[in-house]
Amino acid sequence: MKTTDNKLLMRPLIFGEVLFDHFPDGSAVLGGAPFNVAWHLQAFGLNPMMISRIGNDTTGEKIVQAMSEWGMDCSGLQRDDVRPTGSVEVSFNEGEPDYDIVDHAAYDYIESALLPELKGAWLLYHGSLALRHACSADTLQQIKENHALKTFVDINLRTPWWQQNFMLELITGADWLKLNEQELSDIYPTEKEDSLAKVLNLISEQLILTGGESGATAIPVNNEKKCSVTPQSISTVVDTVGAGDAFCSVFLAGCLLNWPLEMRMRRAQEFASAIVGIKGATPQSKDFYQPFIENWNLEGQPHV
Repeated sequence: MKTTDNKLLMRPLIFGEVLFDHFPDGSAVLGGAPFNVAWHLQAFGLNPMMISRIGNDTTGEKIVQAMSEWGMDCSGLQRDDVRPTGSVEVSFNEGEPDYDIVDHAAYDYIESALLPELKGAWLLYHGSLALRHACSADTLQQIKENHALKTFVDINLRTPWWQQNFMLELITGADWLKLNEQELSDIYPTEKEDSLAKVLNLISEQLILTGGESGATAIPVNNEKKCSVTPQSISTVVDTVGAGDAFCSVFLAGCLLNWPLEMRMRRAQEFASAIVGIKGATPQSKDFYQPFIENWNLEGQPHV
């Protein structure tokens, strides 16, 4: 991705769920993988548009307020008078999060007729959870056909909300794909190298394969050298909620800003390592981001 006249060629378009994660201690934190990615990109100054749907309820109002205060574009946020704002009950098993995801949330019914006007070129990011019902899935397909220049797919398999054939349809034609080793095995239950080869045949740029404590590897489809990174040593891990979303957001920023692959991976892992040191996925102060903005020379980055 190159810049022309000091302007980015594409703007990030983030599609999917926005919800509240409810933790065992009774606290609730804004979440949803696509929303987390949009939140981080806004803090880094890359002006994302979030396409989602919330209920006409108290939690929905909290989301609008949070997005507005964070400076996010709310024009892609739809309101639902029938279905509630999304919510997830988060529990932990040996330090790893488990998720009880409420069905028929507002984000399951994103309507194409209510999409804002999408002028210009977009780098589309989406996951898989918000596509579990046909309404949102059909809306995403219309966006892909009419507006997306490049696509980043972030697979998050949440039982029972996925089917193999549909996942393969989502992956096919993506420019970038992120998934973890277990998700790779679930989608293609064969030997790892065979599964990798099959997935790489479906995409056009890179596969980002994550492995938790073992880090992540970017595998280009053109047989260029793989790039692997490992997590930094963290003195205190508060929780791992949102670590993958943090990684995605910085890798996506690198795609938009034309960082070399090694730089994207290193910076993405650096930011993800910082996120596990806080509770939840979305820092509530932009002070958290300032060291990264300064170290990565993001001050005054051009917007689309």
